[in-house]
Amino acid sequence: MSVEARSPSNMRPSTLFLPVGKWSTVFECLCEHFPAIAADVWRERFERGRVLDAEGQALTLASAYRAGLKVHYFREVPNETPIPFEAQVLHVDDHLLVADKPHFLPVMPAGQYVEQTLQARLAKLTGNADLVPLHRIDRHTAGLVLFSTNRETRGLYQALFREREMGKCYEALAPALPHLQFPLLRKTRLVDSQPFFRMEEGEGESNTETRIEVAERLGELWLYRLFPVTGKKHQLRVHLAALGAPILHDPFYPQVSATPDAPDDYSKPLKLLARGLEFVDPVTGQLRQFTSQLSLL
Repeated sequence: MSVEARSPSNMRPSTLFLPVGKWSTVFECLCEHFPAIAADVWRERFERGRVLDAEGQALTLASAYRAGLKVHYFREVPNETPIPFEAQVLHVDDHLLVADKPHFLPVMPAGQYVEQTLQARLAKLTGNADLVPLHRIDRHTAGLVLFSTNRETRGLYQALFREREMGKCYEALAPALPHLQFPLLRKTRLVDSQPFFRMEEGEGESNTETRIEVAERLGELWLYRLFPVTGKKHQLRVHLAALGAPILHDPFYPQVSATPDAPDDYSKPLKLLARGLEFVDPVTGQLRQFTSQLSLL
């Protein structure tokens, strides 16, 4: 087995450099380093060749421990709940793939999601294990996600986000704000909140900026168009909630109505959509524009 080994979904393995300790075997080290994963799970992974050394050779339960040893392993979630919505590939070329992500589907593997993620599904669909998202949107948010398909040019596209040269447009359905004047610029400081998965506006110099426009007035609900300059966690959700217009069906703002591990209510998707991306392609120099085919209405 080579270091290019892949999981069934063509995902790359996770990597760990073994910490300093007094273990006899790699198996013992991993069991103690990851206490949330049962020893029987690790034993099964070793027996199925799912734990590899730096050269991609399968380690055994008897493989000797050594501090600093590079170990590859495949994350797996038993009985992972299927997410019954599919992404649509809008564009693919030698450098980029653009996908329309449905609500509820995570972008990358994390926590209880491994195979049921946009990255895993697209890697399996395209057969490209080098597929890497250039940015993320919340699991509850739908819309455009840009992937790098080529590791050699990946850094050029990542720089667009880092240097704020990626134009992003979102849409949100939320309560009307007739007492405010639009367009409106919201600049505040976002800080960690409680519970741990929430953010809130705090004191101090602003670290977020969003331009907010009204796209359509629909009675008690308005369709807002949001242009984030920065990209902090939950930025758009916090900004609208702070203005008095929490996004429809938001489980976290302004109050928590469902925790991240609660079963999803597919009848109430968060009404937030990553509608558009616009940028000058760093490889071709051409203006690129992509628009989601999904709708909040």
